[in-house]
Amino acid sequence: MARFEAHGLEDTIVFFGSARTTPESKYYGAARQLAFRLTQWSKELASTERRFVVTTGGGVGIMEAANRGASEAKGLTAGIGISIPIEQTDNAYITRGLSFHFHYFFMRKFWFAYLAKAMIAFPGGFGTLDELFEALTLVQTKKMKKPMPIVLFGTEYWNEVINFDALVRHSTISPEDVNLVYRTDSVDAAFDWMVAQLTTQALARPGAML
Repeated sequence: MARFEAHGLEDTIVFFGSARTTPESKYYGAARQLAFRLTQWSKELASTERRFVVTTGGGVGIMEAANRGASEAKGLTAGIGISIPIEQTDNAYITRGLSFHFHYFFMRKFWFAYLAKAMIAFPGGFGTLDELFEALTLVQTKKMKKPMPIVLFGTEYWNEVINFDALVRHSTISPEDVNLVYRTDSVDAAFDWMVAQLTTQALARPGAML
């Protein structure tokens, strides 16, 4: 995208999660704090490019929280939206010129995956699950060549909603597929793990795309 290039963006960290999450929720606060810390870290990197820009679906809830945290860290932050009857309005924290809208979900998901160097999924509904499983499928089948660290934030939710152990038990995924995600309830743990992954994988492989 020309606008990404114009802002010097090389890659992104994508935050997924429910638009129904309220600002009073612990998950809203965690997404805001994690986006703030990752943006601060990325700004300290010795690079002329804008690295690991926090990107969301552009709406409210978890998306607003992540864009808000990145904005409060005085970093660029993007929103890649979708034209649907609900969630039409961009949140107020997206950097001017970095709000995008798509008509088709498949094109939106392509740009999420193409630019991303990492993904963080907070509790969410059908849309979040769709985006998560799209990424997991690309990684599992090795259609995505670049490393893709994926955090599932909120262990109680994710353990109840997705029973990875049952999928292994029924032989529908391999035991090692469970390790495609890192599950945590801690902002500190998510931040430390993500920074370690990005440092050893993305920073060591500049420019790696799909």
